[in-house]
Amino acid sequence: MGREHSRGFWIVAATFLLVMAYATVPTPLYPLYQQRDDFPPTVITVIFAAFAVGVMLSLYLAGHVSDWLGRRRVLLVAVLVSALSAVLFLAWPEVPGLIVARLVNGISVGILAATATAFLGELRAGAKPDETPAVAATVSAGVNLGGLALGPLIGGVFADFLPAPLVLPHLVFVVVLLLSAASLLLVPETVERPETLPRWRPQRLSVPPAGRRAFQASAFGAFSGFAVFGLFTALAPTFLVVTFRADDHLLAGATTFSVFAAAAVGQIVFAPLAPRSQLTLALAASAAGLLLVAFGALVPALPVFLLGGIISGLGVGLLFRAAMMTAGRIANPERKGETLALMFLVAYTGLAVPVLLVGLALQFAPATVVLLVFAAAALGATLSAATLMRRATEPPAPQA
Repeated sequence: MGREHSRGFWIVAATFLLVMAYATVPTPLYPLYQQRDDFPPTVITVIFAAFAVGVMLSLYLAGHVSDWLGRRRVLLVAVLVSALSAVLFLAWPEVPGLIVARLVNGISVGILAATATAFLGELRAGAKPDETPAVAATVSAGVNLGGLALGPLIGGVFADFLPAPLVLPHLVFVVVLLLSAASLLLVPETVERPETLPRWRPQRLSVPPAGRRAFQASAFGAFSGFAVFGLFTALAPTFLVVTFRADDHLLAGATTFSVFAAAAVGQIVFAPLAPRSQLTLALAASAAGLLLVAFGALVPALPVFLLGGIISGLGVGLLFRAAMMTAGRIANPERKGETLALMFLVAYTGLAVPVLLVGLALQFAPATVVLLVFAAAALGATLSAATLMRRATEPPAPQA
């Protein structure tokens, strides 16, 4: 039993990584679609926002069904839906098709994120019952952000060095995702399916009254952190071309990769720090990174801009980790999924809404001005959120 669970743990981790990677493969390909069809940057933000909407819809409607349908079955569906999105990219490459494909891809990620996170914890507990749950949580966080980091780098390699960059990456991932789905058949199930299935309902979203203030501060941090992620995921290629005259697709992919990689590595490296120390580091890194992003855009100086992206990625990664830990800590044990789902929904709202506003602003103002305004707003939001979250972790004052 332990060997089967151990093997299943790594199969699920690899599958999680691949699905998350495919979610960001299109990032460096957006300028190619834009050049081919001659659409404005606003369309890129709409395509990207469709992904975030898909994630939010599936989190709300299906993020909890693996609790009674079974982890493996629901994870298999998520991987097949991701493969379907790749088929849509191939079969319908015009703008409406791109929006639908990204919506479907977001649905797969929303189903996968909650299911795979729970599955990894249960499989690791079956393989190593005496081990702390922190190992599974660290692997889950690493493959989640690590996959998002790898995707743009993979897309950039396809765009710069391989033929048919708008066809080949999607074709390759259709095959890879189908193979991953087949490998899930080797993974043992960890949830016993009830004889009578409960009546389906959307995910309940709840926050215990005693933890409401801490949750609000953490949700603000998750929102502002994902807004920074969204900027680099959706619009980094556009800013590289317009502001820095750099149209290298691999560079665009590497830029997004570096931001997410810094977030993933930072979450692992600084995990031993106390929560308040992590938030202090998040505050400092977010401030320094966003200031460098703004300065690099103003000069302009591409190395400064890239360094700022890496440092701010580290900061918002720690900010998001702290937000999720707070949500898990304050949630009622029997309703933890509902609280975590609400935090994810707030975070992905931060991924979609600010990026849409940035795309709209690009129609009326120069890219550098828009980037500076966004950096200033993100700086204020992340600093405020980190400060509020630090106050929420302060020990209560001693009684007189």
